Amino acid sequence: MTGWTPSVVAASVALFILAGLCEVGGGWLVWQTCREGKPWWWALLGSLVLVLYGFIPCAQPISDFGRLYAIYGGFFVLLSLAWARVFDGFKPDAGDFVGAAVAVVGVLIIMFYPRQGG
Repeated sequence: MTGWTPSVVAASVALFILAGLCEVGGGWLVWQTCREGKPWWWALLGSLVLVLYGFIPCAQPISDFGRLYAIYGGFFVLLSLAWARVFDGFKPDAGDFVGAAVAVVGVLIIMFYPRQGG
């Protein structure tokens, strides 16, 4: 990683969001089959989306696997709550909002903390 330019940040955030939508969406499709009685092909589709999710982080400009997935974890928290709100009618409470805010602060620290070599 040579540096965070606005275009690199935008591309990285877009990839995190895409990965999150694939992971949460794929998992939700499998959940719907196993827990809500949806057709078997929902689980198959969800499984395929989850496989796609596994490849998306490989396009990230961040070369450290652990750091990349730690950052992604914060995006996952936000996207999980948003998905549940939109698709399941889940209403986040104060604890959800505080926890999500803590996750976002963690993401920002990990992403932008000044390190040796860029």
